[in-house]
Amino acid sequence: MHAIATDTRVRIAVSGVVQGVGFRPFVYNLAATHCLVGYVRNIEGAVEIELQGPLAAIDAFVEQLTLEPPPLAHIESIATESIAPLDEWESHFEIRQSAAASVFQPKFLPADAATCQECLSELFDRNNRRFRYPFINCTNCGPRFTIISSLPYDRPSTTMAPFSMCVPCQTEYRDPANRRFHAQPNACSKCGPSLTYIDATERSELREESALAFTLEQLGRGRIVAIKGLGGFHLMCDATDKVALQRLRKRKRRTQKPFAVMMSNLQMVRKYCHCSEEEERELTSTSRPIVLLRKQDQCALPDDISPGLDCLGVMLPYTPVHHLLISDYNSPLVATSANLSEEPIAIDNEEAMQRLTEIADGFLLHDRAIYSRYDDSVIRIIDTSKTTLRRARGIAPLPIKLPFKARAQALACGAHLKNTICFVHNDQAYVSQHIGDLENIETSEHFERTLNTYKSLFGFTPAFIAHDCHPDYVTTAFAHDLAARDKLLRFEVQHHHAHIVSCMIEHGLTQPVIGVAFDGLGYGLDGTLWGGEFLLASLSEYQRLAHLEPVHLPGSSLGIKQPWRMALSYLYTSSPANTGSLANFAAEMADLKGKTAVELVKQQIHKRLNSPLTSSCGRLFDAMSALLGICHEAEYEGQAAIELETLANQATGLIDLESKSVYPFEIAGDGWPLVIKTRAILEAAYHEYLEGAPANLVAAKFHHAVAHVIHAVCVQLRELTGIQKVCVSGGVFQNALLLRLSRRLLAIAGFQLFFPQQLPANDGGLSLGQAVIALAKAEAITLPAS
Repeated sequence: MHAIATDTRVRIAVSGVVQGVGFRPFVYNLAATHCLVGYVRNIEGAVEIELQGPLAAIDAFVEQLTLEPPPLAHIESIATESIAPLDEWESHFEIRQSAAASVFQPKFLPADAATCQECLSELFDRNNRRFRYPFINCTNCGPRFTIISSLPYDRPSTTMAPFSMCVPCQTEYRDPANRRFHAQPNACSKCGPSLTYIDATERSELREESALAFTLEQLGRGRIVAIKGLGGFHLMCDATDKVALQRLRKRKRRTQKPFAVMMSNLQMVRKYCHCSEEEERELTSTSRPIVLLRKQDQCALPDDISPGLDCLGVMLPYTPVHHLLISDYNSPLVATSANLSEEPIAIDNEEAMQRLTEIADGFLLHDRAIYSRYDDSVIRIIDTSKTTLRRARGIAPLPIKLPFKARAQALACGAHLKNTICFVHNDQAYVSQHIGDLENIETSEHFERTLNTYKSLFGFTPAFIAHDCHPDYVTTAFAHDLAARDKLLRFEVQHHHAHIVSCMIEHGLTQPVIGVAFDGLGYGLDGTLWGGEFLLASLSEYQRLAHLEPVHLPGSSLGIKQPWRMALSYLYTSSPANTGSLANFAAEMADLKGKTAVELVKQQIHKRLNSPLTSSCGRLFDAMSALLGICHEAEYEGQAAIELETLANQATGLIDLESKSVYPFEIAGDGWPLVIKTRAILEAAYHEYLEGAPANLVAAKFHHAVAHVIHAVCVQLRELTGIQKVCVSGGVFQNALLLRLSRRLLAIAGFQLFFPQQLPANDGGLSLGQAVIALAKAEAITLPAS
């Protein structure tokens, strides 16, 4: 390969996730394929390529680079400029040294990735030197963000630092033509991490293949094993063993919340679940999330895995350890986060053996440390659209492209439940992995460590800080303290405004929209708990144009955990007299819970004792679930509504979407905000149920009624504002049936509906909206010229 003076010379800048993903060796080999000379190197936030050779070869190179990048790369832009060819030019293509890390901070850092097909082939190849090596990886797969402790992203700055590569591994690492070129976790059985099995009671140890074999033996005997993965530990047991499942539930103190299941391949998945093309694509993607799938009608797995639900959370193996275990076991395994309920997932060996000793019978450990704590991501396909329920391993910290440029950096502290944080820099939003509910010290510490990790690795220096306007949240206190310490401009952001702006940004919307924010609750500026909101929303401001009629939340948090209280609230808040069909429910609860308990709820409401007002749509779903006898006591957030949706799915085909026989509701008010009176929906539904209508039919008609509420109010708001674009968000819109019905009704009426997809509709997506609102209020964003 030699260049001549008549050749073309170009400089190409490729931005996106192009560092730490094998991009330079890919470019090196691609240049060799097209007989081009020049170099490739990392520069600030991008990769720079200079090429010289025939124009046709350069064009073919750029086309292949664009259409067939490395598996873990995400190309955001390719900028090409012609430059003068040199008479004297290198006779080969080379990988040049990157710019010093002190000069720049990365724009992107790669997420962890599932074991690639090439590594899998080697893992099960008896003639390969990495046969059955549990930590096989290359530039196309393996741990990334979870092992990075500092920059530059070189081996000494990762938790692989203690492992010195052997000569064969070093040779691969230094060979640009090898797919392990500069793969920082590169290792083999002679020089890399290793497995150890430790019994929970005897503390006896087994290593390597003996550790794997004994783990399989324990699983087969119905035991629970804590197994260390990429971002933390799983608690695993045989998914077909009812006794093991019940034992796990008892020990984990998780009686109802569904478990995820790991299956060996798509063939096994189809045996137990329906699986569409889109769902298969997610299951086999490099992020390997948990995907919610509808169970087969005759699913042979025990109901104890997901009690009362028609869906199962399924994932395929994503580490070599998983592949070795499940290929040998050849049966589904429960794989749930290794923690007690509400605590963060365990990541350290000693931490796991201390915290999980009452849950696990044994521990399959390894000696590669986890630096960043990551749960599994959770995905659901609605119709053919991907929605994210939890954004974590395999996805974060990949940023979200903004439809503007920020002139200063902002930090958002997120919500109290399902917390994430968000940093905004330039035209990118970096939303963290799922952190969890800030209800205990351990999760609060996880919150602060995650924030400091992002600041350190990305070099963030925010000028603004945003937080929820609830005065008692941990994040509110944190934001006050950090703003005072670092002299940051602080912004309080209303919960539901943040929900809608997060959805707007994800879809590139910068002009006002009609926002429908339905969730469990969020602090309202009038001191009540909002959650059934219709907003006129812009990036900086909002107006509350309509909301569900407020009712009391008797017992406050107890009213959330005991949905029967909410059903009584609709009776006693709206009608002090014991009238209507709901009065029958009060009598039923008096028999079931005791007259004293029912009377206490009544007094709490009438005397307003620990019984705040709420317009929450989530609580409306709770009330309907309780009225139908589906869920009187909720063990986990959203349980009543999830089980109601499951029941409704059995009867959706019996109802005409545009049927006029919708349960009644009233949109009241001469001015704004309008008030939607929903008690009539519950009255009619419960009356029909008492008259003998099947519970599944009533549940389906209830969903239709709520969708019609959304449609009717949006029509009125369009008459007021002229706006056709509707953004919906909040945890209620994780309900696939409600979203599907609303989408179709609004489409018939000529609306454009947008809903969260990259980020969760629940509070996990809130931090993005908070950060953008703070920037907009500070007038620190530059919109592109129209």
